[in-house]
Amino acid sequence: MKQTILNFTRANSGLVILFLLAIPLTLLSPDFLTGNNLLTVALQVSMIAITAIGMTFALITGGVDLSVGSVAALAGALAAGLATRSGLGTYPAMLLALAAAAAVGLVNAAMIVWGRIPPFVATLATMAAARGLTLVYTQGKPISGLDEQFTFWASELGKIPVPIFVLVFVALVTYVILHRSLFGNYIFAVGGGEETSRLAGISPAKVKFGVYVISALCAGLTGLLLTARLWSAQPNSGTGLELDAIAASVLGGASLSGGAGSVVGAVTGTFIVGILSNGLNLLEVPSYNQQVIKGLVFIVAVVLDYVMKQRLK
Repeated sequence: MKQTILNFTRANSGLVILFLLAIPLTLLSPDFLTGNNLLTVALQVSMIAITAIGMTFALITGGVDLSVGSVAALAGALAAGLATRSGLGTYPAMLLALAAAAAVGLVNAAMIVWGRIPPFVATLATMAAARGLTLVYTQGKPISGLDEQFTFWASELGKIPVPIFVLVFVALVTYVILHRSLFGNYIFAVGGGEETSRLAGISPAKVKFGVYVISALCAGLTGLLLTARLWSAQPNSGTGLELDAIAASVLGGASLSGGAGSVVGAVTGTFIVGILSNGLNLLEVPSYNQQVIKGLVFIVAVVLDYVMKQRLK
């Protein structure tokens, strides 16, 4: 029994941190543990969580994807523009926007694999390029006039926001890919050591292409949801999204050096960020104090996660 608890704690340190964070907030605010408030938190973090899942794929291989925020903005702008200006129709426009996002992922992978450019530098370049393309396409102005098919993705089904359903779907699909497929095993193998994986007959190049396309698609989907929620495509949408996604992934147990991470951890890490922000707002903590508190909590959470994993080995 004791060993089972230790194994669970080691594998789900993010959930433990989330539980420890929720206890004081529940005691300090009677509004925290209510259905409406939890749904609000889930809606707020759903789009970041989708991006964090894609980011986790990149982190596991020892890379990073700094372009996700710009890709989200580009996908949202393309979908809105093609649907309204070109009259292409909502769903064809969305599919083309996701295809464009995947193309950015391919460019990232090509620079990393064939150009041997470090992931940080490669994705930093595409971050700037994708943001520039978004500003050119939108001319720096919001694109509005979205129809009901588009805004449906920001509506509710049975009082549950649609983005939450999308997050659940993405989490289930990516969970199968990462944790229940041969490709998922390859991802962890590459993160554990490229040369070793190559000797085992795995192609790190193919794995990285797949990983960065998945990351870009998750970012593109986030962009579509953000556009639907705002009822318009904002040229500066997604700014800072990459930092939120990285923070959520690391808080959920992903390693910046590669080889570790999970879909559940990415979602859990996002909820840690969301619940902390929500709790501080409920407690009416001034915004300028919230930044300090968040920074301290994140440091404690990461250190606690590291200590638990080291001592429970």
